[in-house]
Amino acid sequence: MASLLLLAFMVGAVSLVAGGNLLYKAVINEATNRIRFDLNAAREIYQERIKTVHSLLAISASETSFRDAVRFYSIPDLMSRLETLSFYADMDFAGVVDGDGTIICKLGPAVDPANARRADNPMIRQVLERKVPVSGSVILDQAFLKSENPALANRARIRLSPHAGREKTGSDEETSGMAIVAAIPVFERGKLIGIVYGGTLLNRNENIVDTVRKTVFQHENYKGRNIGTATIFLNDIRIATNVLTQEGKRLLGTRVSPEVKTQVLDQGKSWVGRASVVNQWYRAAYEPIEDLCGSRIGMLYVGVLEAKYNDIRNKAFFIFALTTFVGMLAAVVVGYQLANRLIRPVENLIQASQEVSRGNFSPDIGPIAQDEMGHLQTTFQSMLQSLEERARRSQVESENRLLQSEKQASVGRLAAGVAHEINNPLTGVLTYTYMLLRRKDLSDDIRADLQTIATSTERVRQIVKGLLDFSRQTALNLEQSDINQVVGSAVSFVENQALLKGISITLREGDNLPQLTLDRSQIQSVLLNILINALDATETGGDILVSTGISLSGGTAGQKGVEISITDTGSGIPAHDLDKLFDPFFSTKEVGEGTGLGLSVSLGIVERHGGTIRVKSEMGNGSSFYVWIPVHQEDS
Repeated sequence: MASLLLLAFMVGAVSLVAGGNLLYKAVINEATNRIRFDLNAAREIYQERIKTVHSLLAISASETSFRDAVRFYSIPDLMSRLETLSFYADMDFAGVVDGDGTIICKLGPAVDPANARRADNPMIRQVLERKVPVSGSVILDQAFLKSENPALANRARIRLSPHAGREKTGSDEETSGMAIVAAIPVFERGKLIGIVYGGTLLNRNENIVDTVRKTVFQHENYKGRNIGTATIFLNDIRIATNVLTQEGKRLLGTRVSPEVKTQVLDQGKSWVGRASVVNQWYRAAYEPIEDLCGSRIGMLYVGVLEAKYNDIRNKAFFIFALTTFVGMLAAVVVGYQLANRLIRPVENLIQASQEVSRGNFSPDIGPIAQDEMGHLQTTFQSMLQSLEERARRSQVESENRLLQSEKQASVGRLAAGVAHEINNPLTGVLTYTYMLLRRKDLSDDIRADLQTIATSTERVRQIVKGLLDFSRQTALNLEQSDINQVVGSAVSFVENQALLKGISITLREGDNLPQLTLDRSQIQSVLLNILINALDATETGGDILVSTGISLSGGTAGQKGVEISITDTGSGIPAHDLDKLFDPFFSTKEVGEGTGLGLSVSLGIVERHGGTIRVKSEMGNGSSFYVWIPVHQEDS
């Protein structure tokens, strides 16, 4: 459960951190992409104003009446036209000069024809040099502005902020002005007869920056503040802006940061990033403004209030965190239920295992589940049933072995005592009987009686010998042996007997059998005993199959061993006699034909080798005896 909770919290924490990071990047990317688009829109508005001035001046210059007015110095007509152009193009200054650059007329104070002078104006110089129309942005000095209109010179003056200044300029105000201008040459039959020019001073000009805010940001406010702002810089000084101070005034005369100035004015690159303006953070974008000669003279800026995106991000993060927390809580609740559902059967199985270790093979394992755990419970029950059945069989086998051992021990003790007591008298009887048989004076009937006595005594002597063999349990003479050779020798001993009886014996030797450590003589006696019993049980024309091979013990953890099987096609053994085959003195032969000790002695020999003897038999279908002898590690 603790692991489950830890895993849930780890997954939740990782998801929260990763999700928060992705969310932050997504919001920042969204703000950055927006400000890039906003800067593009602001540039288009700025360029559109330049095009407007250029287009209106070009239209006027193309009119025949305007050319005639220039050619004939019709000042009233030209002034009327300039005033109209100024109104429609929102120009702060405009004028006409002749083909040499001498001022003919201009807006503002009237020009005295007697004191007319050559116009010292960058636009005019460009047209006189190149003989083509020009338009764009220029910096106008204080002298030009005064000559055009003293009011423009005063408007151009901007006091520099003492707190925002980044450089020591030696002056506390900016007197130059930046303007968008156009100058159109007037030709008559291919000859330059004059130039009409005009422009708008950008210093303190609210029109363009407010148009950007209105068009791009649509006067959108956030918590009482304008979400979007625009600014025009002369070099690095704000000369037109709708960024407001805390007092509600336009923030003029402050400088841009050195980082922005270096990248935009010095390197000519755009700059997009996070900027602090009047204690407010903005996502800002700057790009350079170039003059008619391609020199960088200022910057265009747009910025969007970062607070809105921060609040969007924080709100989204809060919702994400809340969702994650609810998900984690749900995972814990569901996980607890699932874990409890899994753990309870496991605990029942553990308790059942403990009861099994104490000998209870029928413990309570609770209700059977309908899933994989139920399969485990069913398998556990099947295992318990197998263990219980194995324990029962083992107990029965142990009891049988104990009973067999007790029988053998009792019979062995009895046999040893009886054999010793009977053997000596039997020897005397047999000796005197053979001595009497050597006499020549015996009648045939007496000799026949003596022969019967000798035969019966020999049988008793064989019984006594069997008893002695059963009781002594002769020590094993172990040696490395090839089991196929041992089996082959035993089969060769009975081949003639089988041939005489008309029974076929087949030997199938297993391949690559390991060497066994055994007593060859005693194992051969075991095999001979079983083979002779098979011959006795098989009628003429029957078959006996003897085979060897590798087999695993069914008892000692599947120990490897060699199995010798002897299968006959005889009459078989009744089922009620199978459990008594290895009992001492038990025999299915006629009285006088067997002692009933052969299989008991054989079982004892095989068991002392660590092996077993199994019997399978079916009445009318023959019998199979399986002698299994283990392979010890040193034999492998």
